[in-house]
Amino acid sequence: MNKKLVYFLCTGNSCRSQIADGFLQALGGEHYEVKSAGLEAHGLNPRAVQVMKETGVDISKQTSNVIDPEILNRADFVVTLCGHADEHCPVITNKQVVKWHWGFDDPAKATGTEEEIMDKFREVRDAIKSRIEKFIAEGK
Repeated sequence: MNKKLVYFLCTGNSCRSQIADGFLQALGGEHYEVKSAGLEAHGLNPRAVQVMKETGVDISKQTSNVIDPEILNRADFVVTLCGHADEHCPVITNKQVVKWHWGFDDPAKATGTEEEIMDKFREVRDAIKSRIEKFIAEGK
């Protein structure tokens, strides 16, 4: 069976795209090849690693990557997770690629106490997980 390639994109490839990458690999990895990248590589956010560990998904070995045009044009699905990446996504020359925008707040911009910041990370994590589950269920 050919796995569909899903490429998750956001600005820094540190939180949202990493969380989406981790969930799709954990929940649908037998059907999907999953990659993630950013307009820039900001490194893997330790809070994203921590909130994913709470769900039993280890993303600590994932790396923060810059968008690769070859992967972009080979993907079956390109999913942007923030408005900035959606607006600045490189041109996809392969017309077979399906591009979607799933907008989520950037938990890295959360302010307040550590508990409040972690709550925002959990809120975004749970919203991304729900969207990934819907994607798997619908095949899109």
